[in-house]
Amino acid sequence: MVRKVVWRAATRVLDMGVAAFLLVVTAPLQLAVALAIKVTMGDPVLFRQERAGRGGVPFEVVKFRTMRHAAPGDDGPDTDEARLTRLGKLLRSTSIDELPTMLNVLTGDMSIVGPRPLPVRYLPRYSSEHARRHEVRPGITGWAQINGRNTLTWDDQLDMDVWYVDSKGVRLDVQIILATVTSVLNREGISQEGHATRAEFPGSGVDRAQTAP
Repeated sequence: MVRKVVWRAATRVLDMGVAAFLLVVTAPLQLAVALAIKVTMGDPVLFRQERAGRGGVPFEVVKFRTMRHAAPGDDGPDTDEARLTRLGKLLRSTSIDELPTMLNVLTGDMSIVGPRPLPVRYLPRYSSEHARRHEVRPGITGWAQINGRNTLTWDDQLDMDVWYVDSKGVRLDVQIILATVTSVLNREGISQEGHATRAEFPGSGVDRAQTAP
């Protein structure tokens, strides 16, 4: 119990410090990116979407917009790659699109490290074990993000999310943050082939059923 309280307190201090530092240091870059998005894609500059947070409670995640507006009949997940602009690809490959998400960290909806926040519509699709990923705040980066990111199967990613929940600690968080820097510089695991990020989550166990001999 004491270890859990210490981890939460230390994590919050780490979150606030890293988020505030990055928002200040990258302010000129973010201003330039905002202007570039406005010129090439128009408004809005920011992408906002409801995601599931700790306990499955919805919150609004904020990122830089990377896709053009959907045309009629062009709004499904299978068309995301076609809507991704050249600027958007650059922002995603460098993770610059994630910088505004530091605001979510400051408000306490997210942490620097934790399972990635996924759409609210996925909530009924998790197994009881995979749903445990919501026992902690979602993160900008996490154990799955430094071990394959979007190239992982859904079941492998969710297994890693649950492993993080059971193994969390300040030392592990620092390890993940340092490994994330290397992953971003190498532009690893950015997307699955044919998708802006990855295919829609079909539900826990579906990946294993499809790959079973």
